[in-house]
Amino acid sequence: MVFGWGKKKQAQVPVEDTPKDKDISLSDVPQIVSDLTQLRKSQSVSEIKILRNNTSPLIDELTNIGKVLEKDNLNVDDIDKHLAIIVVRGKKQVIDIIKKGVTTIPEISSIDDAHKLDTTLNQILKKVGDVLGRQTRVIHIFAKKYAAQLKNNLEVMNMNHSEIHQILNNFEKTQSAADQINSLLEQIKTLKETRIKNEKKIQETKENTNSLESKISSIEDSIKEIKSSENYKKYLELKKTIDDFSKQRLKIKNEIDTQFTKISRPLSRYEYASSLDKEQQSILSQLNADPFKALIRKNKDAVIVILENVRKAVSSESISVKDVGKTLSQITETEDALDGFLKQVEEYYEKFESMQNDLKSLKPKDLVSFEHDLEKNISSKEDASHRLDMAENDIREIDTKIPQLIRQIEEKLKQFSNTRYVINSS
Repeated sequence: MVFGWGKKKQAQVPVEDTPKDKDISLSDVPQIVSDLTQLRKSQSVSEIKILRNNTSPLIDELTNIGKVLEKDNLNVDDIDKHLAIIVVRGKKQVIDIIKKGVTTIPEISSIDDAHKLDTTLNQILKKVGDVLGRQTRVIHIFAKKYAAQLKNNLEVMNMNHSEIHQILNNFEKTQSAADQINSLLEQIKTLKETRIKNEKKIQETKENTNSLESKISSIEDSIKEIKSSENYKKYLELKKTIDDFSKQRLKIKNEIDTQFTKISRPLSRYEYASSLDKEQQSILSQLNADPFKALIRKNKDAVIVILENVRKAVSSESISVKDVGKTLSQITETEDALDGFLKQVEEYYEKFESMQNDLKSLKPKDLVSFEHDLEKNISSKEDASHRLDMAENDIREIDTKIPQLIRQIEEKLKQFSNTRYVINSS
């Protein structure tokens, strides 16, 4: 409280009428919001204009009080000299603020004018209030007849300013509610547009899925037709024969591995100590890793050379073994078995390649293409199904979200009037 005029009016609790229900469509909301906002704006401007007109004479009166006070010497000649200096100085400060700070208030024809009025009154009241607060003793003791006038004047001005400020705050809330409603309407519009797009996407996806299902069914029929043919049965039988024949390879390999294991020690040592050419070195490495792969007809001479070199190294003790005689005997045994091994490997490969060629000639040319197309179309159908689920989920979310937004709009509309609007979303 400043200078005793800062008391506020006791707020009166308005008696609310029972809200009336009114059914409207969602498309009606923008116009209702616009009309009600304009009505509130017009009412606010009208009320503030009245308060402004009631305040303007008070401004003039405050200016006149300053003029009269300026001419009044307050009988300072009759008081202590030092005290007189304080009174004169205080009086001058009050008069200077009234002269400079108390300005004409603007006319009201719009909300912007009302805001300017609010700011102007706030500045006047603050400046005058501050100086009167500092000089309160001077005014109350030495200018009593002015104190009551100033108090009454400023008290009414302050109440008028508070009402103006409250009206503006209320209108700002109205404008904020209108902006929020418009934002909610825009969200609903966007959601509805998205829903239409999703509905179109669902229709297109279903059509695409039906087309894919038709293609898949056609391809499956083609594959069934191929697999039911006599040619395909022969293909499967030969494929099984080849699978069974592959076991023969393992039998030959085990036999060869068993023989070469007997000389694996000197053979592996010779690999690190030999000075063979690049081709022979490669064959020697294969003999140590997997002799079955090395024993082909074109490698025979090189294998014999390697075995003889190993024999010489063992005999000269360049390669140390536990039993030289036994090792030499096992090398001879390996050399003797070499032709038989080469023949078995050669016959195996010849027969295997022959069967593979027959298998290739029997294999249906279109089967691979059909199976590839089937896999591709099944994958496309799964992708389409995923897109369909996403679009349907989006629609369900939108159908849940829109009623929630409509309820929010109905709540916001209550801030405008006593009418309770019930929005039909259809």
